[in-house]
Amino acid sequence: MSLQWTIIASFLYVEIAVVLLLVLPIASPKSWQRLFKSRFLQSLSSQASIYFLVLLAILVLFLLDAIREMRKYSNIETGEHVHLNTEMQGNMRLFRAQRNFYISGFSLFLSLVIRRLVTLISAQATLLAQSEAAMRQAVSATTTAKSLLAQKSSGESAQNDSNEAHDKAVSELKNQIKGLNKQISELEAELQKEKKDKEAVTSQAKSLVQEYDRLSEEHAKLQSSGDKKVE
Repeated sequence: MSLQWTIIASFLYVEIAVVLLLVLPIASPKSWQRLFKSRFLQSLSSQASIYFLVLLAILVLFLLDAIREMRKYSNIETGEHVHLNTEMQGNMRLFRAQRNFYISGFSLFLSLVIRRLVTLISAQATLLAQSEAAMRQAVSATTTAKSLLAQKSSGESAQNDSNEAHDKAVSELKNQIKGLNKQISELEAELQKEKKDKEAVTSQAKSLVQEYDRLSEEHAKLQSSGDKKVE
């Protein structure tokens, strides 16, 4: 394997490891959010989109090169008049082109998967933080309402003039509580949607890993059959 394809294959292995880290329940979304907002990553975030587009362009170029090689060596004529050594070399080059196609294709696909996983995890962490803040506001508003109601019931005989103001404050607090409960319900619905999206991406990533293992086994079988032919 040439140097450039060795680098692409190593990059693919790193991508598989990153996908497994993001998919497995190793850390909570808040922990990943803190990592994403670290100083080092924040320093790169301003140019992250440029780096990502450059990476995609490089992977697309390698993918197109692999496709070109596959088409080139797929059109090699085979027959009795062709020397066995020439045919073996052609098949070997075709196999290498197919291997490079799968390596570059999976690398390109996993790059998109990782970007989507990071986006979903960040959105989930944000929704969790918003939900917790809304819950704290609801608890605070409920406590205030109960306190006002208790004060109203204990000093009703001595505070007839302030009953109207208390009722208005209680009504406003109840409206706030209803609004906060509605906001909590919406946030929970959005959180469930993000969890479903994450599970779908997780399932795709697992299928991708299984497909890669299967291709690796086929690679090993083809290589062993090729060695037998050479002997």
